[in-house]
Amino acid sequence: MSSDAPEPDAPAGTDDDSAVAQLFEEWDITEIEYNDPSTERYITVTPIAHTMGRHASKQFKKSEISIVERLINRLMQTEENTGKKQQATRIVREAFDLIHNRTEENPVQILVRAVENSAPREETVRLKYGGISVPKAVDVAPQRRVDQALKFLAEGVHKDSFKTPTSAEEALADQLIGAANNDVQTYAVNQKEENERVAAAAR
Repeated sequence: MSSDAPEPDAPAGTDDDSAVAQLFEEWDITEIEYNDPSTERYITVTPIAHTMGRHASKQFKKSEISIVERLINRLMQTEENTGKKQQATRIVREAFDLIHNRTEENPVQILVRAVENSAPREETVRLKYGGISVPKAVDVAPQRRVDQALKFLAEGVHKDSFKTPTSAEEALADQLIGAANNDVQTYAVNQKEENERVAAAAR
C-alpha cells in the first residue's frame, strides 16, 4: 500500500478539541481562573448547559452540574419562568453576549467571579436555651456558599426585571458584572454583606 494514501477523515467532533470545550459553541471554558480555593471544587464549569436531570436523583451531586446550568435552573424558580428551561437558557445566552460586549471578557469567567464574590462566609442560626431563642454566628459550608450566591443572583435579576423596563437579559448581565466587580450596590453582594454583618453582631 502506498504511504502517500490520504488519511481517513476523523470522526466529527474529534479533530478539534477546542470545539468540545466551548459553552454555547462560543465561550471557552478551558482557562477559567478561581480566586477562592474553598469553593473551587463546587463551581463546576462544563460545556453542557442542559443535562436533562441527570443528577436529580443523586444526593449531593448537584455540584457536578455546570455552574451555568445551575444558574439557569435558579432563574426558572420564579412564577414567570417555572418549567421554561429553553427560555431561561436563552436569557443566559443573551446575557453572556451583553457581558462580553461590555467587558470584552469571557462571560463564564465573569460568572465564576460573581459567584465567588456573592458567597457569604458567615450566617446566623437560632439556638434555643430554656425557651429563649438566641442567634449564633456559624461558618457557611462551601457548597451552601455557592447555593446562596446563585440564589442571591437570581433574586437580584427578578427584582430588577419584574414589572420594570429592564429585560431579564440586561438585569442578569448587570448583576453578574456588578458581582464580579464586588460592587456592594449589586443585590447579590449586598445580601452577602448583610448576612455577614448580622453574623458578626451575633458572635
